[in-house]
Amino acid sequence: MVTKQQLKGLPEDADLRRADSLAREIFSDVANKWALLIIGALHERTLRFNELRNEVEGISHKMLTQNLRMLERNGLVDRKVYPTVPPRVEYTLTEPGRGLHIAVDSLCGWTQQHLTHIERARDSFDT
Repeated sequence: MVTKQQLKGLPEDADLRRADSLAREIFSDVANKWALLIIGALHERTLRFNELRNEVEGISHKMLTQNLRMLERNGLVDRKVYPTVPPRVEYTLTEPGRGLHIAVDSLCGWTQQHLTHIERARDSFDT
């Protein structure tokens, strides 16, 4: 987390600790499992809606639609519509989206690295 000293000179909206900050709103948007999984799926290539749905196991049509709209609104995913019948729509990460993927990839690596420890802790806690 960033300290107050590091935030000096930045707008108040950059402070994640403030409940009304834009930074917290953005963080809340992208820090959900579906958004993280979508970003992970798009990191290698452009995908169509159904390809994305197949890549992100368990996501519903509604949740994929909502998260893609949110990611597009935040400038992390680019949506390109081709004038065909039926319309062909493709999704790709923008430059900031690719930057976010680096953080998402680190989080995934951390999860895999500590999975056994977490499983043991859960087992111990639940007994």
